[in-house]
Amino acid sequence: MLKQLKSDESGLTLIEITIVIVILGLLASFIAPRVLNAPDKAKVAKAKLEISALENALEMYAIEVGDYPTVEQNLQALWQVPNPQPENWSGPYINKPVFTDPWGNNYIYVYPGLHEGYNYDLYSFGKDGKEGGTDFDADITNWVQGIDQ
Repeated sequence: MLKQLKSDESGLTLIEITIVIVILGLLASFIAPRVLNAPDKAKVAKAKLEISALENALEMYAIEVGDYPTVEQNLQALWQVPNPQPENWSGPYINKPVFTDPWGNNYIYVYPGLHEGYNYDLYSFGKDGKEGGTDFDADITNWVQGIDQ
């Protein structure tokens, strides 16, 4: 019942197996970096969207109240009535109190802003949580970087 291999029915050779492994390795080397960096790219995109949403909320706050929240009131003033309560505060100005970036660090709010042409500074230090950096460690800001620094 056991079928024996004839001399013309050979299996895969070591060279064929090696070629397949090399091809799989090459494919993995091209695909892996894209797959591995996807979560970091998504976090950077999320931080940019959150900063944009906070900018919109800060503008609505300033329109209604007449000025931006102080540094002491911070971004919490967009969600909860600040103390002392501004006369025209009719918030909340945001749907959810999201004041931390995707890496768990607080967004930094500075009023008045230190960059020409911007009333306030709103930023995240990125993945490393430190000022400066490149790629995923780069700061994510509400101002255009490199122009006035």
